[in-house]
Amino acid sequence: MRLQIDEHRCKGCNLCTLVCPYRIFKPGKQANRRGVVIPELDRPERCANCRLRNLYGRTLCGTCQMICPDQAISWVEEDAHVPKKVAIEY
Repeated sequence: MRLQIDEHRCKGCNLCTLVCPYRIFKPGKQANRRGVVIPELDRPERCANCRLRNLYGRTLCGTCQMICPDQAISWVEEDAHVPKKVAIEY
């Protein structure tokens, strides 16, 4: 699974940057063509939902998706043969 922000739906409220327990979002730096500053992903491999969703067969966190008023955050399936970077923090 991979986290994805839909730039056409996001209005740049940055609520996702405030609620994520893994701190994978950071405020954006550049405005898109609509003039909205979209949050950026900062090391999304820290997200437990992205790493372990398929293993457990259910949503583990999803706080960012629930808090987003525009439903701009979603998870997409990745190709099974693509190597993935995993971060383990203690």
